[in-house]
Amino acid sequence: MERASLDDLTAVITIARKGTFRAAAVELDMSTTALSHAIARLEANLGVRLFNRTTRSLSLTGAGRIFVEQVGPALQDVRGALDAVRSERDTPSGTLRINAAPFAAREILSPLVVEFLRRYPDMSVDLVTEGRLVDIVADGFDLGVRVAGLVPSDMISVSLGRPQRYAVVGSPDHFARHPKPLVPPDLLKHDCIRVRLPGGALFRWRLEKDGETVQLDVEGPIILDEANLARAAVMENMGIGYFMEQTVIEDVQAGRLIRILDDWTPAFPGICLYYPNRRNLTVGMKEFLALARRHAAEASRTGSTIEAKGPSA
Repeated sequence: MERASLDDLTAVITIARKGTFRAAAVELDMSTTALSHAIARLEANLGVRLFNRTTRSLSLTGAGRIFVEQVGPALQDVRGALDAVRSERDTPSGTLRINAAPFAAREILSPLVVEFLRRYPDMSVDLVTEGRLVDIVADGFDLGVRVAGLVPSDMISVSLGRPQRYAVVGSPDHFARHPKPLVPPDLLKHDCIRVRLPGGALFRWRLEKDGETVQLDVEGPIILDEANLARAAVMENMGIGYFMEQTVIEDVQAGRLIRILDDWTPAFPGICLYYPNRRNLTVGMKEFLALARRHAAEASRTGSTIEAKGPSA
């Protein structure tokens, strides 16, 4: 049997992560045909199929799932070792792969990612946004960025600044036609924008005041799964929405949206960078983490978040 190359192993992990040969081929900078041939050759060498493929769908076989679960972390370790060797150069080089929630990616883009690339032009950053929580090791990422409460317990985390808040908002036209809710149960008398979580469940609005916590299954005419779409629906007078504060704060300040139940949305732990506990971090990784810690310390001193100035929706 021919030995599988690192490129072949990487191809399997990338296809599993992206979900299609076409998307994986784009990320790997190769043709779909060449990628298909590489996988077919690897499957022939292994004597098993890794993917179930039809003209309309793609899924891992049982052997494919074992491959991804076991080879993925090992491949990440190999990449880390190679990067550690390369990082012996005076100037950091290589690629950092970061997985982040969309709102978290917006927060780190200017103050961290762009600043990092300006300081280290031999580095590159592959920033992938996903609503669902992924296994960053199995999926080949160096870092994750999530709300603190979602960081896996076996990861090392780096806080990125002060706590954050949610905001409940509606359009001026909506409140011209309906009375403003004064307590959480009043929301049940209004149309609200419902949000579906990555796992398929509908998000329950959580409100808290003076130790009292209320969770509501709101009702409304539309269900969405992306914050920008939900914000647009609120702007179109479809109902009241529940957002991360930074997503709508400029609309509130400009009068395009009206904030309600402000005293029912206390602060909670903010976003964190997190990464697996590895003995040998690359120079590029170390410098990125050092920059993140400096920005977090500055944010704590000034009482501001690390998010960039400008539109945050």
